[in-house]
Amino acid sequence: MSDIEALLVLPHLQIQNANAISSPLTHGFPSITAMTGLMWALQRKLAGAGIPLKLRRVGVICHDFDEQVQDGYVKTFRLTRNPVDKDGATAAIVEQGRMHLDLTLLFDVVDAGTAGDAPSSGLRDDTGRNEWATRIGEIVAGMRVAGGSVLPGRAIPGRRTRPWIATLPDDYEEQLRLFARWRRQWLPGYALVGRDDLLAERHRLLREQGDDASLLDAWLHAARFNHQPLPDESAGSGADAAKRLRWGDPLRPRGSGWIVPIPVGYTALTKPHAPGAVANTRDAATPFVWVESIYSLGQWISPHRVTHWHELLWQPETDGKAGLYRCRSGYQGPAGANEPGDDDLPDFD
Repeated sequence: MSDIEALLVLPHLQIQNANAISSPLTHGFPSITAMTGLMWALQRKLAGAGIPLKLRRVGVICHDFDEQVQDGYVKTFRLTRNPVDKDGATAAIVEQGRMHLDLTLLFDVVDAGTAGDAPSSGLRDDTGRNEWATRIGEIVAGMRVAGGSVLPGRAIPGRRTRPWIATLPDDYEEQLRLFARWRRQWLPGYALVGRDDLLAERHRLLREQGDDASLLDAWLHAARFNHQPLPDESAGSGADAAKRLRWGDPLRPRGSGWIVPIPVGYTALTKPHAPGAVANTRDAATPFVWVESIYSLGQWISPHRVTHWHELLWQPETDGKAGLYRCRSGYQGPAGANEPGDDDLPDFD
């Protein structure tokens, strides 16, 4: 099994004015890269606070959302009116997509140790875990989540709304039993998981139909409903019933899931520039590279439909030689999850 020791849960975070534009082509929920960015920022703050935990993967469950849009045939974002400029003229309006969220965040954590290779006892002690969870909740309350502000939470009867940390047993069956109990706390809600397999399958189907389709064509095809006349199974039998048709998407039958197009990372457009070689960068001490978004398909799935916590988590992957910086989902698809292996995980030190 993997060497994961604990799960950090931040339940029901109330996020105000989070970024609803996840990429140049998608909107409606923050990018999963915003969650991995939060994980890295939180990791640095934990190191500064003396909490010896290493965050390795992140998962997100959405309980409620309110995208700030104006309803209509074509929805438009509700934009803020900025103050006039120094000359009294109307300030320019910059389109910003905003949304309010109710999220539960999951982090795969291990004990980073306190001195050399000697592990700390915080994860093994209930009091230590509770103290760390409380301090982490206070730290996150002062951070930005996908560009949004964290508001004070509210009590929910029958639900745990305070941050908590739970150690994971070595026995795989015991892990499944614990997760079956935890996931009830995350209902109602939907977790975002990756479905790269659906994109590959859609690309294969389009190529079999004689269409010289690219992966982008397959992504656009899967991102929409492609209605066509289909036989109406509810018409019964008989000659007239055979002539009855209905409009539907044959590749999206009832029960096929809530499939959405999502960005999953970035790919390099140039070779890395030396630190400070590009003016006005955010960090002049770090190499700089121009990138563009990588797209795939995702699925919103209820936590009760997965059997293990690792199916809900996203792992950041970096391939500097290939210029690939992306997030990989642990979801295994309808066939079910297998016991997790010893994955190569990034080192945030």
